[in-house]
Amino acid sequence: MIQTSLLPEDALPRGFRFAAVKAGLKPSGNLDFAVAVADQPASAAAMFTSNRVQAAPITVGNRHLQRSAGHVRVVAVNAGNANCATGEIGIAACERLCAAAAEAFAAEGHEVFPSSTGIIGVPLPVEKLVNALPEVQKTLAADAAHFSEFARAIITTDTRAKIAHAWVDVGGTQVRLAGVCKGAGMIHPQLVPHATMLVYLFTDAAVTPDDLDTLLRGAVEPTFNRISIDGDTSTNDTILLLASGASGARVDSRHPAFKAALEDVCLSLAKQIVDDGEGVTHIVELQIEEAASDADALRVAKAIAHSPLVKTAWAGSDPNWGRLMAATGYSGAQIDPNRIAIWLGDQQICENGGRVANFDEQRAHAYLKNREFTVRIALGMGSGRCRFWTCDLTAEYVRINADYST
Repeated sequence: MIQTSLLPEDALPRGFRFAAVKAGLKPSGNLDFAVAVADQPASAAAMFTSNRVQAAPITVGNRHLQRSAGHVRVVAVNAGNANCATGEIGIAACERLCAAAAEAFAAEGHEVFPSSTGIIGVPLPVEKLVNALPEVQKTLAADAAHFSEFARAIITTDTRAKIAHAWVDVGGTQVRLAGVCKGAGMIHPQLVPHATMLVYLFTDAAVTPDDLDTLLRGAVEPTFNRISIDGDTSTNDTILLLASGASGARVDSRHPAFKAALEDVCLSLAKQIVDDGEGVTHIVELQIEEAASDADALRVAKAIAHSPLVKTAWAGSDPNWGRLMAATGYSGAQIDPNRIAIWLGDQQICENGGRVANFDEQRAHAYLKNREFTVRIALGMGSGRCRFWTCDLTAEYVRINADYST
């Protein structure tokens, strides 16, 4: 079962406590420091941005996961400052926070996993976070309200918190899985065993770090790696999956129900990110079929999702299918223009590379006025396929990003 509203109490994974406080990083004065603490070292797996410019917390988090052999006690996330392009000062600030958090929660320094999101190139005022730790200690709690506050504290240009959860039966024991994420701009994740997308997933299943890593990779590829808002890959993208083992139910990487639940939670969160994209008025599911390979299908989807001409046409509900053809043509995928067919919803608008004889432009225009719609393209080259979620490009997106730092 998956829901995306507030988390029910009986969906909160056991073995974790959560808190969120105001450390003073956000000019708005809103919650900006979120902390999760595992009662015991939790198995951990993470994936990070493929951007070669990477924020200090990614460098430190990677290092800590290696040193701890894939175990985490404390997750410390700040919003309002990305701590990226800050050099050795940024690394030192990150390590300072980790050391202070480790002392506060009786953990080892390398058991603290840091994350940051916000403006790039500005030194992190780490003392504000360190000074906020006593308040975090006082407010930590294992309840749904604190989990929701954790979700709210990590957002930046998002308009709402994003939460998803599932229950899984493992040998008669109910295992809980819940996740939060943030992201509204600078969203084109290209996650490898490598605004920003931050995702934190928690389960009370007992899973080894190696199995957790396999499960996470399998869930991320068809979900978070299949969304784009603006084509920009952030310097801070992070996905962290923690397993406390508090349920006592053991799960390995081949467990079908857990795999399905994890992918469902990831897909729900990924689609929530697109739905809350900066200035978004249309959510688009691209269905690319009959490509020479799955990789080619993905090439076509990304070319369309990243085309300003396509995205601005969607903003105006304009059924300009020629722009879809053009993006398909320069995508790098193997194509034969004379085999391409295109549908908007259930209305075919292109066949054999040309406009259908009975093209109803008004019907197509009316369909594209829906907030959510589907574009299906059949390339006629093979059995490759993919689904991809993206959005339009509006004047509001430009407004939000034209003065982000001022």
